Amino acid sequence: MSDDRLEPSADDPATAPAPAVTGESTAPGNGADGTREGGGPPVLEHRVLKSLLGAWALAACAPEETAAVEEHLGECGACADEALRLRGAVGLLQRPESLDLDPGLRTRVLESCLKRRPPRIPVPDWAAAYDAETARLDALLQDFGDTEWHAPVRLRWYEADEATTRRTTVAGVIAHLLTVDGLVAVALGLDDPLDGVPAERPTPSARTEAYWSAAHPPPTRSIRAPWRAQTHDLVRTVSFTDGRAGRMTVPYGDFELPLHDAMLDRAFECWVHAEDIAEAVDYPYEPPTGRHLHRMVDLAARMLPAVLEARRRSGPKAPGGRRLVAAGAPGRSLRLEIEGSGGGEWLIPLDSPAALGSAEHEVAHIALDGSEFCRLAAGHVSPREAAAGQVGDKEAISEVLLAAASLSRM
Repeated sequence: MSDDRLEPSADDPATAPAPAVTGESTAPGNGADGTREGGGPPVLEHRVLKSLLGAWALAACAPEETAAVEEHLGECGACADEALRLRGAVGLLQRPESLDLDPGLRTRVLESCLKRRPPRIPVPDWAAAYDAETARLDALLQDFGDTEWHAPVRLRWYEADEATTRRTTVAGVIAHLLTVDGLVAVALGLDDPLDGVPAERPTPSARTEAYWSAAHPPPTRSIRAPWRAQTHDLVRTVSFTDGRAGRMTVPYGDFELPLHDAMLDRAFECWVHAEDIAEAVDYPYEPPTGRHLHRMVDLAARMLPAVLEARRRSGPKAPGGRRLVAAGAPGRSLRLEIEGSGGGEWLIPLDSPAALGSAEHEVAHIALDGSEFCRLAAGHVSPREAAAGQVGDKEAISEVLLAAASLSRM
């Protein structure tokens, strides 16, 4: 028997040497240009198609290669799974939205933990917004380098119905929060961060200017530690004083607030200035959770009647013409409708802070998004730009929007 039949034949496809891999496919059915005879994507070997998955996921393949890969994915489950994984990874690298955690995640996790094991000394519900907003701001600050701490920030508010600004730095903003939160600290018997620094008046702006003037050199990243320590002290202290909180007030120089409202006011300011900082370093920052945002809107709505009264005393007349209304009696009212997260409705009495808001005496209606209303109250949005919907007495609407803007301060 001849041994010739045991020798491999060069014409036998099972034993022929594999063709060298070049830039063109040598698979059967391809034309000279690498495309399938008769049209359609080129026929590429499995290992070549697999090697192209990374480029395909990055949308870096040539059109013919893309067509070949996508046709193959419909036939090969293993490559389809790998392609899905790679596309997901590319999506994480190229996400245009913020990678920060949902601002409500911390609150939900804490609530879940506290349901399983209630705290011995719980944080009062009215202090929860301050606790959450200071934690969010601290998380934003933790990775800042020296450059970010000295980034310029422009604080904005309304004064005498005019937009006002003050230039500082990220560190200067934290110093501002430290000194104004110090008003609450002093009311609670804690140390005053302004101790030994004379302020012209015990107002938030005067205290801040005094601190900035006394700081030589200007505040740096080292301001973070005392600010954060003070926020922890405030939350811890109000948790122990919850039973007496209703009898405590916090003086702001020109006015005073109950401790409940002062803590909410500080949460609001913390969020507003966190947005100022995030804008300065070109970083996204989300509004508070709906529950906390609702409380902030409610505080501003409750303060509006007194602000309208103060403006009335210093101005020519009341919105829409003042009427005498007995305390506790219903009077002319404006309906403030807040849409979206933190939404609700408030009837704002126009004639006297002692009057009751009344749907029967409603003369105007304003509709605003919750975040937009808060930015109006912070002086970051002008009254002219704020209202999404207005119906009724134009003069009353204008006065209420101006009053909301005048709630703002440095």
